[in-house]
Amino acid sequence: MDKKIEVNKEKIDWEENMTVDRILKIMNYTFKMIVVKVNGELVKKDNYNTKIIPEGSDVQVIHLIAGG
Repeated sequence: MDKKIEVNKEKIDWEENMTVDRILKIMNYTFKMIVVKVNGELVKKDNYNTKIIPEGSDVQVIHLIAGG
């Protein structure tokens, strides 16, 4: 059975040593202002290339919108 994670309610294939940066690339998310949570835990932008995503994780990528 394929190993999966869920990104914004969409199941994608999980990869060994998958990082937040890799997920953003796979999902083609190019927003400048985003917040990422892995299993409810906030990931700092400085850690996107080092934070390893465990198999079965629930990842939320939230696009921040400025307005007035």
